[in-house]
Amino acid sequence: MSDTIASTPQLALHPSRMFRAWLAGTETSLAFTTYQAGKIFLIGNDPEAGKLSVVERSFPRCMGLGVSEGRLWLASLYQLWRFENFLEPGQTQDGYDAVYVPVEGRTTGDVDIHDVHGWQGHDAPIFVVTRFNCLATLDQENSFAPVWKPSFIDRIAAEDRCHLNGLAMKDGAPAYVTCVGQTNVSGGWREHRRAGGIVLDIATGEIVAGGLSMPHSPRWHDGSLYLVQSGTGEFGRVDLESGRFEPMCFLPGFARGVSFVGHHAVIGVSRPRTDRAFEGLALDDRLNAEGLSPRCHLAIVNLNTGDVEHSLEIDGVVQELYDVAVLPGIRRPLALGFKTDEIRFMIRPAISSTPL
Repeated sequence: MSDTIASTPQLALHPSRMFRAWLAGTETSLAFTTYQAGKIFLIGNDPEAGKLSVVERSFPRCMGLGVSEGRLWLASLYQLWRFENFLEPGQTQDGYDAVYVPVEGRTTGDVDIHDVHGWQGHDAPIFVVTRFNCLATLDQENSFAPVWKPSFIDRIAAEDRCHLNGLAMKDGAPAYVTCVGQTNVSGGWREHRRAGGIVLDIATGEIVAGGLSMPHSPRWHDGSLYLVQSGTGEFGRVDLESGRFEPMCFLPGFARGVSFVGHHAVIGVSRPRTDRAFEGLALDDRLNAEGLSPRCHLAIVNLNTGDVEHSLEIDGVVQELYDVAVLPGIRRPLALGFKTDEIRFMIRPAISSTPL
């Protein structure tokens, strides 16, 4: 019997044979974004129906996803959204054990926000503003507040010079970023896509790894720094002492978005566009040599072996993913959008208020 899940006539999700059992065993659920289709997907388990639970909501140009203290942050075309889970631990609604409500949308303008993370000790998240080559947080009176930029960027300007795209947090604080090229010229990164990528240590500003092909999604996990070389289709670790990238596996597509469940990495893989940003990469050479076509899917990689043990194939209108996130302790999540009436009636007053 097929385990295909059709969300719409134009979209089908095909889990590998043991994907659902693996996800159920982790007691977590997954989220991923697609800017190309403008959607966020929540993937959980529906034990009564004996199949995956799939929820999709539409936001224009969905990009970075952040998970912190029970909330979700979602970057969209010109806004940064904060979702709060309106259910208490142990509470369910219609079989869902989390209902994420978009309670606040902050208008940043079209600044091309990529990675988003909760920031320990701060109410607002920290995020990558790619168009302005910096890390930033929210500001009450402005579009955003820059908090850090590479030393080779001379000023905050609306020019995507180095394609600063990825942010790794360590112990709740920003630690490493990835750039496609070390340039201070508008669009200059495009000339460095094949081998000009770098990883920067935020504390020192120093380059800790170089010679990378379109690095994305740096993540600190269990004492190691992981990332994907999107231009080669490789996922692996960075040896911070030598500065070498140590590949663990090849992924047949343009990889972006990394999150972790125990000793597994969940990685988003896309079908790359045939445009100037994607052409001429080693990934194309590898796919041609292997006789493979790029696939849009989530890959579940065992960190101990490098094996791709499970996958969720995505067919139809969705061809490009950006970010993936793990929702710990949530088995079947729901998110509300603005196209139906549920959001009108999902109301949660504060438990207490300040007396007059």
